[in-house]
Amino acid sequence: MVPIRSIGPSHNERIATHLLALSPADRYLRFGYAASDEQIHRYANGLDHERDDIFGIYNRKLELIAMAHLAFSTNPELKSCAEFGVSVLAHARGRHYGSRLFDRAVMHARNEGVDMMFIHALSENTVMLNIARKAGATIERDGSESEAYLKLPSADLDSRMTELALEQIAQTDYRLKVQAKQFWDFLAMVQEVRRGVQDARDKAKA
Repeated sequence: MVPIRSIGPSHNERIATHLLALSPADRYLRFGYAASDEQIHRYANGLDHERDDIFGIYNRKLELIAMAHLAFSTNPELKSCAEFGVSVLAHARGRHYGSRLFDRAVMHARNEGVDMMFIHALSENTVMLNIARKAGATIERDGSESEAYLKLPSADLDSRMTELALEQIAQTDYRLKVQAKQFWDFLAMVQEVRRGVQDARDKAKA
């Protein structure tokens, strides 16, 4: 199981770092245009965490290697709709992180009363469209762009309890990774000090 945790506004800088690490081609597929560094910073800083939900996967170095944005509709007539977007760093691909993030977002959307999830993607973004297709989404292609529509079942006790458990596991996993990184950083600092002391002694002997 891959721990996937919800991300708050305190992680906006890490979100920006994650997106800035995407290649120009990957930025194009994620946003539908060749997003510049400035546009990515604007996107990260403009995230509405009160309305939307962000989910992420962190590695042992606390790098955000995969993230999903579940954006809820601002149209009062479409309150039960949400849009899904995802990005995975190149070195972390091939592990089905995109699919896992999609499943996590679907579960959360169900529990929030969403009954229709949308995915707007370039038609060449076959990976994203395949994720939607495997989930049972209807895909309509209009030239270079495609729309996927996925009807969601209503929330139930199982979906609510499962989400609570998954979030708790993910939060615990993240805290352990933070503690482990702090320990290894401290150990590296101690080793650096020891090397400095040893170098000083060697020079003194010379």
